[in-house]
Amino acid sequence: MYNLSLKSHSLFKQCSYSISLVVTIASFCFLSSNYLDYRITALLLLMTVSIIAMFFDIIPVVITAVVSGLLLNFFFIHPLYTFHIKTSEDVLLFFVYLFIALVNAVLTFNIREAEQKARDKEEKEKTIQLYTTLLNSLSHELRTPIATIISAIDTLKEGNHKLTPVKQSVLLEEIDKASIRLNKQVENLLNMSRLETGMLQLNRDWCDINELIFTVIQKTNVLAAQHTIVFNPDEQLPFVKLDSGIMQQVLQNLIHNAILYTPENTSITLEAKIEQDTCLITVADNGNGFPTDQMELVFDKFYRIPNSKAGGSGLGLSIVKGFIEAHNGTILLKNLPNAGAAFTLAIPTSTSYINHLKNE
Repeated sequence: MYNLSLKSHSLFKQCSYSISLVVTIASFCFLSSNYLDYRITALLLLMTVSIIAMFFDIIPVVITAVVSGLLLNFFFIHPLYTFHIKTSEDVLLFFVYLFIALVNAVLTFNIREAEQKARDKEEKEKTIQLYTTLLNSLSHELRTPIATIISAIDTLKEGNHKLTPVKQSVLLEEIDKASIRLNKQVENLLNMSRLETGMLQLNRDWCDINELIFTVIQKTNVLAAQHTIVFNPDEQLPFVKLDSGIMQQVLQNLIHNAILYTPENTSITLEAKIEQDTCLITVADNGNGFPTDQMELVFDKFYRIPNSKAGGSGLGLSIVKGFIEAHNGTILLKNLPNAGAAFTLAIPTSTSYINHLKNE
């Protein structure tokens, strides 16, 4: 009953708006009747009905088409101010106008409905594909580290007295890596959910970019055992106002992406600087770079470069872009001239030096 009441209210508003528009056009034509032939008026009213049919439901459109025909008859077809029509030509004009207005209104509405159904179908197919990809990702990216942890723990339980300290250390390291990988996937899924639902709330505060980057490097050292992470801090950098927790996840995702998509024994370089109240952070590697025809796709959800090795879900870069845009910033990807690729984050932010912060 409540939904029916809302629909009736909506139809009433649509009728009011559409009839008001037709009356406005008819009034303009009536005031310009010395310059406009009534056939031109018929075309203008017909065009108005067609435009209304592009936006409103079928009932207001049909009512408006009938009202426009009556207005045309009463105010523009001789004799004026009566519904009587003298000549057969004008009778034919009136009924042809009414027929065309109704048919045009209905057809326009039906075309709009068909387009909406096609869009809904396409959106539904995309949603199904998204969930299929998500389930496939979960089945592999979550199951693999869980299986690794369970297997290593079982081995430690059953053969603890037989295993050498070296083998125990190896198993513990495997558990550590799998735990980090599992935690990373869960974090990515939660972060994507926050972005999709609009629940992301930034907690901006003053932070030291150098300290933030060193913290991220320390957290990713376990995964970067076969890579070298290089960062030369600039001690002259001012403090910046960012959500440090979000930015840590951004940099972790970029470093993790570089680890996944670059060969072993390559280096990952981070650089930070401030230019015109904009914080610029670059994460570069000297790997193989990105295929130029796929660089625009790397920020799409669940997209992974073909033939890439296992270990990612395709969410990391999409989350990075969402987090940076939440800071009103931008992210740029480019291949480097010699080898590798670089992600550059540009985030507008307030800046302040330590002496100024002490006075605040």
